[in-house]
Amino acid sequence: MTAMTVEALSKELSKIDFCMFNTTGGSGGLNTRPMSNNGDVEYDGDSWFFSYEDTEKVAELQRNARVSLTFAAPPSLLGKPGIFIAVDGEASLIRDKAQFEEHWVKDLDRWFPHGIDTPGIVLIKVAARSVEYWDGEENARIDMSFTDAVADAAI
Repeated sequence: MTAMTVEALSKELSKIDFCMFNTTGGSGGLNTRPMSNNGDVEYDGDSWFFSYEDTEKVAELQRNARVSLTFAAPPSLLGKPGIFIAVDGEASLIRDKAQFEEHWVKDLDRWFPHGIDTPGIVLIKVAARSVEYWDGEENARIDMSFTDAVADAAI
């Protein structure tokens, strides 16, 4: 069984708008909330999310940058199961408007009415350490620390 390439994984992620974004809460438990990938899926191991700075999620990221993202796509019309993708990553907070512009899409105006000039906006970058996927036919873990995305043994 051949592992999916990062490019093929990017194509799959382009079909999924929302993920569950998991952080570590103050008591050590996991906190989970839905977040949109905003169609920003030229996947090279980085995922991008906009947020307001004064949220619990940002406070949690400042205490512990380790996160996980989980994505799921529905089955195809032909009955093939959808794909499930889990990302283990490290988050960083970006406050640079030039990077905001680079990752901005018009649909974000719904949540951030003044665009990249919305007061208190922050960009969250999640750099993947590893990505696991299951698609009903194959499953693997891609170690993102290798530049060629060498896949570990199938799970």
